[in-house]
Amino acid sequence: MSTKLNWEGIFPAVLTPFTKEGEIDFEMFALNTEAQIKAGVHGIILAGTLGEASALETEEKFELLKYAKQITQGRIPVILNLSENTTKNAIHFAQKAKDSGADGLMLLPPMRYKADSREVIEYFKAVASATDLPILIYNNPVDYGIYVTLEMFEELIEYPTIQAVKESTRDLANVTRMINRFGKRIKILGGVDTICLETLMLGADGLVAGLVDAFPNETMAMYNYVRTGEYDKAIAIYRWFMPLLELDIHPKLIQYIKLAATAEGISSPYVRAPRLELHGEEAEKIKKIIEAGIANRPVLD
Repeated sequence: MSTKLNWEGIFPAVLTPFTKEGEIDFEMFALNTEAQIKAGVHGIILAGTLGEASALETEEKFELLKYAKQITQGRIPVILNLSENTTKNAIHFAQKAKDSGADGLMLLPPMRYKADSREVIEYFKAVASATDLPILIYNNPVDYGIYVTLEMFEELIEYPTIQAVKESTRDLANVTRMINRFGKRIKILGGVDTICLETLMLGADGLVAGLVDAFPNETMAMYNYVRTGEYDKAIAIYRWFMPLLELDIHPKLIQYIKLAATAEGISSPYVRAPRLELHGEEAEKIKKIIEAGIANRPVLD
């Protein structure tokens, strides 16, 4: 039987802070995680795109998981991202995640190979059959070139471990399509910061958010206003937030969001090569956006 995880609320795709020497900065990771918990987030997702999954060794991902579990102490669920190249490795990773204390998995299609629909379905089914951890399917055809269609979900919902989707198609109508077809069988978490409010107001259950890494209090306030029907207050925060949210839809989103979180004192700007820290005009441009946001941030109730 699968474990039931309540896929509702705000789930930061957390950053992986590094030291200047390129090692994981566990102290800064703990500082950011505590800031997220204090703001009221409903769970965290480790080693996703913003967590620099492609730059982490597999063992480092499990070190982060172990450390995150020590920090959170059961206060919020800890979800581990699974992004593997082969089905064999994905199954092994899922089983190790369970043994290492993960509360759930975010599952990407096979990496490096653009699988067709049948191959993607079989890949997802293999992982879902190998673990009882709750699974969040990451549907992001823009960045990964693979679109998980409604017809594919029709086959996937046969597996109780497949419980939610990170909706990153950038097609707002897809939220309604999913609800119309599946009701509450598949929980929907919006995955694109720049349409996060619209996604929530169309009935999504929550968000896998990026700029929450730097601004957890504002993100939670916006979400809570939607839940209480105070849409004018939610929209006011959203309009302030937009220049910052747009940092999430850029190839350098990791550098940009790390810079924002650094300005808030809850990250460092360091990344692992081949990524490089920002410099010159680009760095100045992003810093100005962040500084303007901080200077004009809304007063929260």
